[in-house]
Amino acid sequence: MLRTMITATNTLNQLQSQIDTISNNISNSNTVGYKTKEARFSELLYQQFNNDEMDTTIRQSPVGIRYGVGAKIGQIQTNHALGNLQNTDRDLDLAFTKEKQYFNILMPDENGQRVVYSRQGDFYVSPVANGQVMLVNGDGYAVADSNGQAIYFPDNVKNFNLTNDGMLLVNYEDGETLSFELGVTELQKPQVMEHVSGTYIALPANLNELGYNQGDVLTNLQGAARNEIGIAKGKLEMSNVDLSKEMTDLINAQRSYQFNSRAISIADQMLGLINGIR
Repeated sequence: MLRTMITATNTLNQLQSQIDTISNNISNSNTVGYKTKEARFSELLYQQFNNDEMDTTIRQSPVGIRYGVGAKIGQIQTNHALGNLQNTDRDLDLAFTKEKQYFNILMPDENGQRVVYSRQGDFYVSPVANGQVMLVNGDGYAVADSNGQAIYFPDNVKNFNLTNDGMLLVNYEDGETLSFELGVTELQKPQVMEHVSGTYIALPANLNELGYNQGDVLTNLQGAARNEIGIAKGKLEMSNVDLSKEMTDLINAQRSYQFNSRAISIADQMLGLINGIR
């Protein structure tokens, strides 16, 4: 009975993490640029008892009995499939048309700021000083150029244009045009990236301990590589969350949770019966 309770308890904790992941997907179903997360389970250690060596029956399953101790989440994997593109006809709404390409965003932290990556392409201008404005995203974080610097330009802009290689053109009434290369990064090993919050991911602090260097994980698209950029103006990439699938997974997870909870209750009742024997 104690084994039953331990096994069920181990699994319950992991099922709660799966339910949290599904709930987060559902709550971000309308978040621009959000990529759905999928919890993948793996089996914990088990004991093998070969107690039927005299059984000559041909079976498809392994010989003997396996006593497991539950399951755990082996990985929470991000689904990088392209989300639906929604037309907005707004100059500073940008969307990638290729998978695994991300905008470079400067997020403040305790050390000043760090570079994070997001497909959230709803950009705005924020006044700074001396008639200058800064390009920011919907959360107010600075958008970086291809050199990792924030993008500043004079206010009173007429309109914005975008080239196929990710060059933002800022046009003024007097005919002047300023150009900025938007920082775009392509992920080579997205499974190594660390989820920061919302739609933001970043390189993990222990990258070297994981056996990778930055060049193995991502590529900053510069120079001739910018021809690989797929980007469109006047559109936003919606989340790729499939609500019907998430609800199905949620029901399955809740049933598994109830099953393991019931296993604990039954084991507790059996222990009570044993302790009650005189």
